[in-house]
Amino acid sequence: MATIDFVSTDGAPKAIGPYSQATIAGNLLFAAGQIGLDPATMEVVAGGVAEQTAQVLKNLDAVLRAGGGDLSRVIKTTVFLADMADFTAMNEVYAKAFGSHRPARSTVAAAGLPRGVRVEIECIATL
Repeated sequence: MATIDFVSTDGAPKAIGPYSQATIAGNLLFAAGQIGLDPATMEVVAGGVAEQTAQVLKNLDAVLRAGGGDLSRVIKTTVFLADMADFTAMNEVYAKAFGSHRPARSTVAAAGLPRGVRVEIECIATL
């Protein structure tokens, strides 16, 4: 059985429940969903879905780096949107963050997200 390691970094918001920012099993990192919280203040960043998506991706990158990876190692993301009308704005920021790297992705509408945010993203990366 593979050992499970836990990832924690001050570069992303602290877990607000009984979970880890990420876990590592073998050569895979599983990042918990990140929302648009500023890790310094633990407050949702000002603005709409574009600003929140940018912060989410910064938070995910910090978690990935703490675990030995980065956005270029992501193999799958799941994006949760409070409203599918926000898809285009989220997608523009997402595309810029990933550049030519194109991980598999699912995007779903969620009835409600923590702290009333517009977007949450989780990912799986290889190390």
